[in-house]
Amino acid sequence: MPCNILIVDDSQTMRKVIRKAISISGFNLGECLEAGNGKEALEILSLHHVDIILADLNMPVMNGIEMIQEIRKDKNYLHIPVVLITTEGSEKRLEELRRIGVDGYIQKPFYPEMVRNILTQILGDKNG
Repeated sequence: MPCNILIVDDSQTMRKVIRKAISISGFNLGECLEAGNGKEALEILSLHHVDIILADLNMPVMNGIEMIQEIRKDKNYLHIPVVLITTEGSEKRLEELRRIGVDGYIQKPFYPEMVRNILTQILGDKNG
């Protein structure tokens, strides 16, 4: 079943790279939505069904942490997994992110297989 993905990154180029990586990976993609920051992402979530969110951490207006905190407060979005795609990778930082509700993590630079692996790991058979 195709999955709808929301890509949240302030860099339009990075959003295109992530979208291309998903496409190349062979992941069964439904609708691919994009937002330039966490505030835009919350607006998109209110209008569209999203199966998973791939987000950057450092963005203007509303960063990834603030976005995740808002998502985890809303019972309508609580079930949506959030995967961060970022350059940050210290174990201490990753543990902090898990505590606020991050479901997965992909470190930049990444390969399409890495994206597919984390999506499949989190969504499981849903993407069959």
